[in-house]
Amino acid sequence: MAPGKVNLCLFVGGLRDDRRHELVTLLESVSLADEVELATRVALEDQVVCVGVEGPNIASRALAGLRAREWDAPRVRITIHKRIPVAAGMGGGSADAAATLRLARRLSEVPDDVLGQLAAELGADVPSQLEPGLVVATGAGEVIEPAWPWHGLAPHAFLILPADEQLSTADVYAQADRLGTVRGADELARLGDELHCALRAGGRLPDRLLVNDLEPAALSLCPRIEAALDAAREAGAERALVCGSGPTVAGLFWGDDAASRAAFAAAQLANRFARATSTVPVARGYGFPLFA
Repeated sequence: MAPGKVNLCLFVGGLRDDRRHELVTLLESVSLADEVELATRVALEDQVVCVGVEGPNIASRALAGLRAREWDAPRVRITIHKRIPVAAGMGGGSADAAATLRLARRLSEVPDDVLGQLAAELGADVPSQLEPGLVVATGAGEVIEPAWPWHGLAPHAFLILPADEQLSTADVYAQADRLGTVRGADELARLGDELHCALRAGGRLPDRLLVNDLEPAALSLCPRIEAALDAAREAGAERALVCGSGPTVAGLFWGDDAASRAAFAAAQLANRFARATSTVPVARGYGFPLFA
């Protein structure tokens, strides 16, 4: 399985020398997941088949990167069955690439440092999804700190409202630069410290940290997101956020009954949002729900 992700917070800093933005983000893997299958000795070249999705696939780049690093497994075919919305801010492509790397490592050993370096080259969200779970990511997303040694978070679940539109991550970041919504280095460091303190304390994250700095940029490029944010709040979500670079919206529900409340909200909104669904967090490294 290749779990999607929700950014519970995403603070965006300035551009680095490599033209990527500094980040502080808390990402959580969720049960809304793609299925990724690997078969061996099926062709003369590695293949990636993604049913219903055309164009280049990051999983192909993952395989090419492994071969360039002398990965000596037999030729493989990767088949991806999409469940995560495409170009929606939930990291579906990154999840598929990370799952491809996990499957590839089972065929022929790849050192952890090599795998981590390749994941960082593939994209900002790939390193965090090598071991699905709750992680803090900094740098441009390549510096990963699992949150599992801490107290973690109170039980929670998500209402997911995908949009019909798609947004390019690069376009959203460029719009954030134009809008001037990026943060300075000192502010970014302070928010990172606050996030770590909140996680050590456990329980619910305070609203001041449940922020996505890319939300204004996504809204300006896709104004229809506002209706989904309003719908999530009206359906009972304690907080509504744009997922990553959007345009998918996540409604956050807290409490022991969070999963049932999120599922009820998705059913209520199905007539307005055809792909409305609910999802729960998945545990680090195992893919089992943390909260029923």
